[in-house]
Amino acid sequence: MSPRLLAPLALLVLVAGCDNGFLTQQGYEPAQPIPFSHALHAGQFQMNCQYCHFGAAQSRHAGVPPAQLCLGCHAQVKPDAPDIQALTKAVAENRPIEWVRVHRLPDFAWFSHQNHVTAGVECQTCHGPVDTMVRVRQDQTMTMGWCLECHRKTLADSELSKRLQPPTDCSACHH
Repeated sequence: MSPRLLAPLALLVLVAGCDNGFLTQQGYEPAQPIPFSHALHAGQFQMNCQYCHFGAAQSRHAGVPPAQLCLGCHAQVKPDAPDIQALTKAVAENRPIEWVRVHRLPDFAWFSHQNHVTAGVECQTCHGPVDTMVRVRQDQTMTMGWCLECHRKTLADSELSKRLQPPTDCSACHH
């Protein structure tokens, strides 16, 4: 194939990949070393996201909860279940759980959970209906265009824009 045809073909593959989640990881739903159902905990039991992800209101990162937090309940609730025993053993051995990261932004993009949480943005806005997910998946594209669309919609809403001023300039996320 001619080199002159390769560049447009590569661009077409790149653009098509953006639309189907190939490059954005939209739909990525990895198995975890210890199964955890957000549908059960956040959905059925209606646990607030920040109970486990307590760093979200004070930090850029929401963070993965420490296994000891899980044992706060699971020392009493289903302690004999195989998954809870695996968790208990890891804590006893001071061994971290090797959770598989689901949501990932590029290194060149700066994002703060704290800014969004304190502005009142619901976790589901970006993470999708986590409270219905038995296994967490990346629900949205998490692309720059997707974030900007939300910021621009917020600015266009006269009520929201009175209290929120989400940035749309490049330096807000790329610094």
